[in-house]
Amino acid sequence: MLPEWKTASVIQKHDSPVLTYKDVPYPATCVFNAGVVKFEGKYVMVFRNDAGTWGKCGFQTTIGVATSDDGIRFEASPVPFMTDIKDEEILSVYDPRITVIEGVPYICLAMNTWHGLRGVIVKTLDFEKYEIVSMTAPDNRNMALFPERVGGNFVRLERPMPVYSRNRIDRFDVWLSESPDMVYWGKTRLVLGKEHVPFSNDKIGPAAPPIKTRAGWLCTFHAVEKDPAVGKNGWEAKWDKRYYGGIMLLDLEDPSRVIGMSKAPLIVTDRDYERGGFRDDVIFPGGMILEDDGEVKIYYGAADTYECLATAHVDDLLALCDKPLEYDAEQKPFMYV
Repeated sequence: MLPEWKTASVIQKHDSPVLTYKDVPYPATCVFNAGVVKFEGKYVMVFRNDAGTWGKCGFQTTIGVATSDDGIRFEASPVPFMTDIKDEEILSVYDPRITVIEGVPYICLAMNTWHGLRGVIVKTLDFEKYEIVSMTAPDNRNMALFPERVGGNFVRLERPMPVYSRNRIDRFDVWLSESPDMVYWGKTRLVLGKEHVPFSNDKIGPAAPPIKTRAGWLCTFHAVEKDPAVGKNGWEAKWDKRYYGGIMLLDLEDPSRVIGMSKAPLIVTDRDYERGGFRDDVIFPGGMILEDDGEVKIYYGAADTYECLATAHVDDLLALCDKPLEYDAEQKPFMYV
Protein backbone atom coordinates (compact mmCIF):
# COMPACT_ATOMS: atom_id res chain seq x y z
CA MET A 1 0.00 0.00 0.00
CA LEU A 2 1.38 3.42 -0.96
CA PRO A 3 1.94 6.12 1.69
CA GLU A 4 -0.63 8.89 2.06
CA TRP A 5 1.52 11.94 1.38
CA LYS A 6 0.47 15.43 2.42
CA THR A 7 1.19 18.90 1.08
CA ALA A 8 4.06 20.51 3.00
CA SER A 9 2.87 22.66 5.91
CA VAL A 10 4.76 25.71 4.58
CA ILE A 11 2.54 25.78 1.46
CA GLN A 12 -0.53 28.00 1.26
CA LYS A 13 -2.89 27.22 -1.60
CA HIS A 14 -5.05 29.84 -3.26
CA ASP A 15 -8.76 29.30 -2.61
CA SER A 16 -9.56 28.43 -6.24
CA PRO A 17 -7.83 27.86 -9.58
CA VAL A 18 -6.35 30.99 -11.15
CA LEU A 19 -7.29 29.93 -14.71
CA THR A 20 -9.83 27.47 -16.12
CA TYR A 21 -11.67 26.97 -19.39
CA LYS A 22 -14.24 29.54 -18.22
CA ASP A 23 -11.57 32.25 -18.48
CA VAL A 24 -10.58 31.48 -22.09
CA PRO A 25 -12.49 33.32 -24.89
CA TYR A 26 -12.05 30.55 -27.49
CA PRO A 27 -12.78 26.79 -27.40
CA ALA A 28 -11.21 25.38 -24.22
CA THR A 29 -11.75 22.44 -21.89
CA CYS A 30 -8.60 21.60 -19.95
CA VAL A 31 -6.42 24.62 -19.10
CA PHE A 32 -3.28 23.59 -17.21
CA ASN A 33 0.52 23.08 -17.04
CA ALA A 34 1.35 26.76 -17.50
CA GLY A 35 4.63 28.61 -17.32
CA VAL A 36 4.60 32.06 -15.68
CA VAL A 37 7.13 34.93 -15.55
CA LYS A 38 7.26 38.62 -14.84
CA PHE A 39 7.88 40.55 -18.05
CA GLU A 40 7.59 44.28 -18.73
CA GLY A 41 5.63 44.95 -15.55
CA LYS A 42 3.11 42.12 -16.01
CA TYR A 43 2.76 38.52 -14.95
CA VAL A 44 2.67 36.55 -18.20
CA MET A 45 1.23 33.05 -18.26
CA VAL A 46 1.69 30.68 -21.20
CA PHE A 47 -0.69 27.76 -20.77
CA ARG A 48 -1.72 24.48 -22.35
CA ASN A 49 -5.31 24.28 -23.55
CA ASP A 50 -6.90 20.97 -24.55
CA ALA A 51 -10.22 21.74 -26.22
CA GLY A 52 -12.84 19.02 -26.51
CA THR A 53 -15.92 17.75 -24.70
CA TRP A 54 -16.12 17.99 -20.92
CA GLY A 55 -15.95 14.57 -19.30
CA LYS A 56 -14.60 12.79 -22.37
CA CYS A 57 -11.17 12.05 -23.84
CA GLY A 58 -9.95 13.40 -27.15
CA PHE A 59 -8.66 16.95 -27.49
CA GLN A 60 -7.21 19.54 -29.83
CA THR A 61 -4.23 21.12 -28.07
CA THR A 62 -3.26 24.79 -28.35
CA ILE A 63 -1.04 27.20 -26.45
CA GLY A 64 -2.64 30.25 -24.83
CA VAL A 65 -1.35 33.45 -23.23
CA ALA A 66 -2.81 35.32 -20.25
CA THR A 67 -1.59 38.36 -18.31
CA SER A 68 -2.11 39.70 -14.81
CA ASP A 69 -1.21 42.71 -12.69
CA ASP A 70 -1.12 40.78 -9.40
CA GLY A 71 -0.27 37.21 -10.37
CA ILE A 72 -3.72 35.99 -9.30
CA ARG A 73 -6.36 37.42 -11.64
CA PHE A 74 -5.41 36.56 -15.21
CA GLU A 75 -6.97 37.70 -18.46
CA ALA A 76 -6.50 35.44 -21.47
CA SER A 77 -5.61 36.85 -24.87
CA PRO A 78 -8.45 36.65 -27.43
CA VAL A 79 -6.69 34.10 -29.67
CA PRO A 80 -4.26 31.23 -29.08
CA PHE A 81 -0.49 31.50 -29.58
CA MET A 82 1.77 29.54 -31.98
CA THR A 83 -1.13 28.19 -34.04
CA ASP A 84 1.02 27.98 -37.18
CA ILE A 85 3.73 25.73 -35.74
CA LYS A 86 2.08 22.52 -36.98
CA ASP A 87 3.13 21.06 -40.33
CA GLU A 88 3.46 17.66 -42.02
CA GLU A 89 5.95 16.56 -39.34
CA ILE A 90 4.86 18.50 -36.23
CA LEU A 91 1.58 17.36 -34.67
CA SER A 92 1.31 19.53 -31.55
CA VAL A 93 3.20 21.43 -28.86
CA TYR A 94 2.25 21.54 -25.19
CA ASP A 95 3.37 21.92 -21.54
CA PRO A 96 5.17 25.29 -21.84
CA ARG A 97 7.79 26.57 -19.37
CA ILE A 98 8.87 30.18 -19.76
CA THR A 99 12.08 31.91 -18.66
CA VAL A 100 13.30 35.47 -19.24
CA ILE A 101 17.04 35.44 -19.97
CA GLU A 102 18.94 38.67 -20.66
CA GLY A 103 15.64 40.43 -21.27
CA VAL A 104 14.29 37.87 -23.77
CA PRO A 105 11.44 35.42 -23.01
CA TYR A 106 12.26 31.83 -23.99
CA ILE A 107 9.61 29.11 -23.95
CA CYS A 108 10.38 25.39 -23.69
CA LEU A 109 7.68 23.03 -24.95
CA ALA A 110 7.13 19.37 -25.64
CA MET A 111 6.53 18.65 -29.32
CA ASN A 112 4.78 15.59 -30.74
CA THR A 113 6.05 14.64 -34.19
CA TRP A 114 5.57 11.68 -36.48
CA HIS A 115 9.10 10.55 -35.61
CA GLY A 116 9.15 10.97 -31.86
CA LEU A 117 8.64 13.32 -28.95
CA ARG A 118 11.01 16.30 -29.05
CA GLY A 119 11.79 19.27 -26.84
CA VAL A 120 11.69 22.68 -28.53
CA ILE A 121 12.87 26.14 -27.43
CA VAL A 122 11.28 29.24 -28.95
CA LYS A 123 11.85 32.92 -28.21
CA THR A 124 9.40 35.80 -28.44
CA LEU A 125 9.25 39.47 -27.56
CA ASP A 126 5.51 40.09 -27.87
CA PHE A 127 3.84 36.67 -27.41
CA GLU A 128 2.41 36.99 -30.88
CA LYS A 129 5.40 36.24 -33.12
CA TYR A 130 8.00 33.64 -32.23
CA GLU A 131 11.19 32.03 -33.52
CA ILE A 132 12.29 28.43 -33.07
CA VAL A 133 15.76 28.45 -31.50
CA SER A 134 16.54 24.73 -31.14
CA MET A 135 14.97 21.27 -31.05
CA THR A 136 16.17 18.08 -29.38
CA ALA A 137 16.42 14.65 -30.89
CA PRO A 138 13.68 12.22 -29.77
CA ASP A 139 12.81 11.38 -27.06
CA ASN A 140 13.18 14.33 -24.68
CA ARG A 141 10.81 16.71 -22.91
CA ASN A 142 10.13 18.65 -19.67
CA MET A 143 12.89 21.15 -20.43
CA ALA A 144 13.32 24.14 -18.10
CA LEU A 145 15.87 26.90 -18.68
CA PHE A 146 17.84 28.59 -15.92
CA PRO A 147 17.22 32.38 -15.83
CA GLU A 148 20.89 33.26 -16.35
CA ARG A 149 24.09 31.76 -17.70
CA VAL A 150 26.19 29.59 -15.41
CA GLY A 151 29.93 29.51 -16.11
CA GLY A 152 29.28 31.41 -19.34
CA ASN A 153 26.79 28.88 -20.72
CA PHE A 154 23.03 28.65 -20.94
CA VAL A 155 21.77 25.76 -18.81
CA ARG A 156 18.63 23.65 -18.92
CA LEU A 157 17.08 20.77 -17.04
CA GLU A 158 15.53 18.06 -19.18
CA ARG A 159 14.01 14.59 -19.06
CA PRO A 160 15.17 12.09 -21.70
CA MET A 161 13.01 8.98 -21.98
CA PRO A 162 15.30 5.92 -22.33
CA VAL A 163 12.67 3.19 -22.47
CA TYR A 164 14.87 0.57 -24.18
CA SER A 165 17.80 0.95 -21.78
CA ARG A 166 15.61 1.10 -18.66
CA ASN A 167 13.92 -2.30 -19.07
CA ARG A 168 11.28 -0.94 -21.49
CA ILE A 169 9.32 0.78 -18.70
CA ASP A 170 9.04 4.26 -17.20
CA ARG A 171 12.28 4.92 -15.34
CA PHE A 172 12.98 8.52 -16.26
CA ASP A 173 15.29 10.94 -14.44
CA VAL A 174 16.30 14.63 -14.35
CA TRP A 175 19.31 15.58 -16.49
CA LEU A 176 21.16 18.82 -17.24
CA SER A 177 22.73 20.16 -20.45
CA GLU A 178 24.70 23.31 -21.32
CA SER A 179 24.96 25.47 -24.43
CA PRO A 180 27.13 28.43 -25.49
CA ASP A 181 24.43 29.80 -27.83
CA MET A 182 21.07 28.14 -26.97
CA VAL A 183 21.39 26.10 -30.19
CA TYR A 184 24.08 23.48 -29.61
CA TRP A 185 23.59 21.55 -26.38
CA GLY A 186 25.95 19.16 -24.65
CA LYS A 187 27.94 18.35 -21.51
CA THR A 188 24.86 16.39 -20.52
CA ARG A 189 24.89 14.79 -17.07
CA LEU A 190 22.52 13.27 -14.52
CA VAL A 191 21.09 15.54 -11.82
CA LEU A 192 18.52 13.42 -9.98
CA GLY A 193 17.63 9.76 -10.41
CA LYS A 194 14.18 8.35 -9.81
CA GLU A 195 15.70 6.09 -7.17
CA HIS A 196 16.72 9.16 -5.12
CA VAL A 197 13.10 10.22 -4.59
CA PRO A 198 11.19 8.43 -1.79
CA PHE A 199 7.81 9.44 -3.24
CA SER A 200 8.38 8.02 -6.72
CA ASN A 201 8.22 4.43 -7.86
CA ASP A 202 7.83 5.24 -11.54
CA LYS A 203 9.52 8.36 -12.96
CA ILE A 204 10.48 11.97 -12.25
CA GLY A 205 11.13 15.08 -14.32
CA PRO A 206 11.88 18.82 -14.13
CA ALA A 207 9.05 21.19 -13.33
CA ALA A 208 9.25 25.01 -13.16
CA PRO A 209 12.39 26.87 -14.25
CA PRO A 210 14.72 27.28 -11.25
CA ILE A 211 14.95 30.46 -9.18
CA LYS A 212 18.20 31.80 -7.79
CA THR A 213 18.57 32.13 -4.01
CA ARG A 214 21.48 32.86 -1.67
CA ALA A 215 21.77 29.13 -0.92
CA GLY A 216 21.50 27.73 -4.44
CA TRP A 217 19.14 27.15 -7.34
CA LEU A 218 15.72 26.31 -5.94
CA CYS A 219 13.97 23.83 -8.23
CA THR A 220 10.65 22.06 -8.33
CA PHE A 221 10.28 18.67 -9.98
CA HIS A 222 7.44 16.26 -10.56
CA ALA A 223 7.45 12.72 -9.23
CA VAL A 224 5.15 9.86 -10.11
CA GLU A 225 3.86 6.96 -8.04
CA LYS A 226 2.08 4.14 -9.81
CA ASP A 227 -0.64 2.27 -7.95
CA PRO A 228 -2.06 -0.74 -9.84
CA ALA A 229 -4.92 -0.92 -7.34
CA VAL A 230 -6.41 2.32 -8.67
CA GLY A 231 -9.00 2.01 -11.43
CA LYS A 232 -10.98 4.79 -13.03
CA ASN A 233 -9.69 8.05 -11.53
CA GLY A 234 -10.81 10.71 -13.97
CA TRP A 235 -12.26 10.68 -17.45
CA GLU A 236 -10.10 7.85 -18.75
CA ALA A 237 -11.06 4.21 -18.36
CA LYS A 238 -8.08 3.73 -16.03
CA TRP A 239 -5.62 6.16 -14.44
CA ASP A 240 -3.32 4.55 -11.87
CA LYS A 241 -0.70 7.28 -11.36
CA ARG A 242 -0.26 10.03 -8.78
CA TYR A 243 1.81 13.08 -9.66
CA TYR A 244 3.40 15.13 -6.88
CA GLY A 245 5.39 18.34 -6.83
CA GLY A 246 8.83 18.03 -5.21
CA ILE A 247 11.51 20.56 -4.21
CA MET A 248 15.30 20.41 -4.37
CA LEU A 249 18.32 22.74 -4.19
CA LEU A 250 21.15 22.77 -6.74
CA ASP A 251 24.64 24.19 -6.36
CA LEU A 252 24.99 27.72 -7.74
CA GLU A 253 28.23 27.07 -9.59
CA ASP A 254 27.57 23.45 -10.59
CA PRO A 255 23.79 23.06 -10.94
CA SER A 256 24.14 19.38 -11.81
CA ARG A 257 24.94 18.82 -8.11
CA VAL A 258 21.99 18.39 -5.75
CA ILE A 259 22.86 19.87 -2.35
CA GLY A 260 19.50 19.32 -0.69
CA MET A 261 16.06 17.84 -1.28
CA SER A 262 12.84 17.37 0.62
CA LYS A 263 12.22 13.70 1.29
CA ALA A 264 8.46 14.27 1.13
CA PRO A 265 6.37 15.93 -1.58
CA LEU A 266 5.94 19.69 -1.65
CA ILE A 267 2.44 19.68 -3.16
CA VAL A 268 -0.13 16.89 -3.42
CA THR A 269 -3.79 16.79 -4.38
CA ASP A 270 -5.89 17.69 -1.32
CA ARG A 271 -8.44 20.31 -2.45
CA ASP A 272 -11.79 19.68 -4.11
CA TYR A 273 -10.93 22.08 -6.95
CA GLU A 274 -7.85 19.97 -7.77
CA ARG A 275 -10.06 16.99 -8.64
CA GLY A 276 -12.94 16.21 -10.95
CA GLY A 277 -10.95 16.57 -14.14
CA PHE A 278 -9.32 14.55 -16.89
CA ARG A 279 -6.83 12.81 -14.59
CA ASP A 280 -7.23 13.09 -10.84
CA ASP A 281 -4.30 13.01 -8.41
CA VAL A 282 -2.06 15.01 -10.76
CA ILE A 283 0.02 17.98 -9.59
CA PHE A 284 2.40 19.50 -12.16
CA PRO A 285 4.32 22.70 -11.28
CA GLY A 286 5.28 24.78 -14.32
CA GLY A 287 6.02 28.29 -13.04
CA MET A 288 7.77 29.74 -10.01
CA ILE A 289 8.34 33.42 -9.17
CA LEU A 290 10.37 34.84 -6.28
CA GLU A 291 8.87 38.15 -5.13
CA ASP A 292 10.85 40.98 -3.52
CA ASP A 293 9.38 40.21 -0.09
CA GLY A 294 10.53 36.59 -0.20
CA GLU A 295 7.20 35.09 -1.20
CA VAL A 296 7.43 32.37 -3.84
CA LYS A 297 4.48 31.90 -6.16
CA ILE A 298 4.25 28.34 -7.52
CA TYR A 299 1.88 27.83 -10.43
CA TYR A 300 0.80 24.25 -11.05
CA GLY A 301 -1.58 22.22 -13.16
CA ALA A 302 -4.11 20.08 -11.28
CA ALA A 303 -6.03 17.05 -12.61
CA ASP A 304 -4.67 17.93 -16.08
CA THR A 305 -7.60 20.36 -16.14
CA TYR A 306 -7.02 23.47 -13.98
CA GLU A 307 -4.23 25.98 -13.38
CA CYS A 308 -3.68 26.65 -9.68
CA LEU A 309 -1.46 28.71 -7.36
CA ALA A 310 0.38 27.96 -4.13
CA THR A 311 2.68 30.25 -2.13
CA ALA A 312 5.41 29.87 0.47
CA HIS A 313 8.26 31.95 1.86
CA VAL A 314 11.59 31.25 0.21
CA ASP A 315 13.26 30.61 3.59
CA ASP A 316 10.72 27.90 4.39
CA LEU A 317 11.30 26.23 1.04
CA LEU A 318 15.06 26.32 1.58
CA ALA A 319 14.57 24.75 5.01
CA LEU A 320 12.71 21.85 3.39
CA CYS A 321 15.77 21.24 1.21
CA ASP A 322 18.11 20.92 4.19
CA LYS A 323 18.39 17.17 3.56
CA PRO A 324 21.27 15.38 1.82
CA LEU A 325 20.56 13.33 -1.27
CA GLU A 326 20.20 9.64 -0.46
CA TYR A 327 20.26 6.58 -2.68
CA ASP A 328 17.61 3.90 -2.25
CA ALA A 329 19.36 0.59 -2.98
CA GLU A 330 16.00 -1.16 -3.42
CA GLN A 331 15.26 1.11 -6.40
CA LYS A 332 18.63 0.64 -8.06
CA PRO A 333 18.38 1.46 -11.77
CA PHE A 334 18.00 -1.54 -14.04
CA MET A 335 20.15 -1.62 -17.17
CA TYR A 336 18.58 -3.49 -20.08
CA VAL A 337 21.03 -5.83 -21.83
